[in-house]
Amino acid sequence: MSNAPSSGQSPAPRFQRSKRPPLLRRKERAGRKPWVNPWNMANILSSIRIIATIPLLMLLLNDTAISYFWAFWFYVVVALTDMLDGQLARKYGWVSNLGIFLDLTADKIYTAGILVCLVATNLLDPWAAIIILVREFVVTGLRSLAASEGVVIPSGRWGKLKMIITIVALGWIMVRANLDRDGWFKLIDFAGGLTWLSHLSSIVLWLAVLLTIMSGVEYIWGARAIFRQPPRQKQD
Repeated sequence: MSNAPSSGQSPAPRFQRSKRPPLLRRKERAGRKPWVNPWNMANILSSIRIIATIPLLMLLLNDTAISYFWAFWFYVVVALTDMLDGQLARKYGWVSNLGIFLDLTADKIYTAGILVCLVATNLLDPWAAIIILVREFVVTGLRSLAASEGVVIPSGRWGKLKMIITIVALGWIMVRANLDRDGWFKLIDFAGGLTWLSHLSSIVLWLAVLLTIMSGVEYIWGARAIFRQPPRQKQD
């Protein structure tokens, strides 16, 4: 009598290969982005920006002509890395969660640190710093809420302009502080023109504060639909 299986039925396997545990599986999830080396130049620049903030704040708190001179150049380096790391990440495909975290963290650290130091040395009106910092907290909270709902809130036009004006205003204040203390910037102060321009830094700063308020309102208005929705329920 034949032991062959009946027609249309596959033979029962003698054994089953054990499945590898999830951590050892090499199969990529559908739609998953390719792995990005965390030690790329964009992330290195963001890390340098965080590290460079420490001597920058120490120079600002020293509150002398020479310290403001070097603080200004440290600030220029920090601002340049802020513009460069994002461009490199987009150009070479280095965008990653780690890079986004480092970039946002570096921005918040050096912006908040400089504002606090300038208030401590009486170079900045406390209310200007409070408004700028409150806006940063509000925007961070909105983005976190939107991310939890699967929504991305892009930077608005007022937010980008605010960032540029704020960077210029803070650097301008450092130059003014050096000039007021007869620092090395006096060597290029021809006919008092640089001194006159430096005193416009207060106007530029309050323009940055106005743009800060406008960009904050823009973010809240853009997220208004999220406030009307019930919170997303977690899937078991």
